[in-house]
Amino acid sequence: MQSVHIVSAYDEELKYLSKRIAAMGGHAERMVEQAIAALVNADPGLAQKVIRDDAVLDQGQREIDDKAIIIIAKRQPMATDLREIVGAIRISADLERVGDLGKNVAKRVVAVIEGRQPTSLFRGIEALADLALTQLKEVLDVYASRSVEKIGFVRDRDDQIDAVYTSLFRELLTYMMEDPRNITPCTHLLFCAKNIERIGDHATNIAETIYYIVTGDQMSAERPKGDKTDKIVLPATLPSK
Repeated sequence: MQSVHIVSAYDEELKYLSKRIAAMGGHAERMVEQAIAALVNADPGLAQKVIRDDAVLDQGQREIDDKAIIIIAKRQPMATDLREIVGAIRISADLERVGDLGKNVAKRVVAVIEGRQPTSLFRGIEALADLALTQLKEVLDVYASRSVEKIGFVRDRDDQIDAVYTSLFRELLTYMMEDPRNITPCTHLLFCAKNIERIGDHATNIAETIYYIVTGDQMSAERPKGDKTDKIVLPATLPSK
């Protein structure tokens, strides 16, 4: 009976890690959604809420790290269980970074409001965020179901995110070249777009961790790195007023 109790307690500890990851994932998604809404709708109050909410993810990562260390020390797990625990540590770190990226977007809301830009630029930001958030949600669904056969979509989606980001980068540069007064607000929007693009990278990291947890193997190293903005040729100077 004692061994049954130990196994049951151990199972509950592993379930705790999964539940905390799910909670962190949901919170990270909401932070990013609200940061984009604050940016598009010029809502500094909502932006401040996103900034405050980042503390929840920081605390969640600390709790998962602490619990994982205790489980490893107490249970000395092997094979799948050890991968599960180490994977939870890695995924919580990625989700904490997603929260940071959402907070970074929220921090630029006031600056963007002061130099309001064409609606088309915000549509581009929204389209980029929709792709990144869809990827994150689908990855978290795979974590919950462990259905790694569905994980192939991740890298394709990451390519789409990079393509939209590169297109938005070009569009923002065009506005900056057309009128120097656009430089400051468009620079803030460029940083927002880059933060959103990085969310897709963290979602891909999570997918790779899930694959490792379930299979014990690493995903193939075919993943393309980065966007194509380094290929864009910039003009020597911007036009004067």
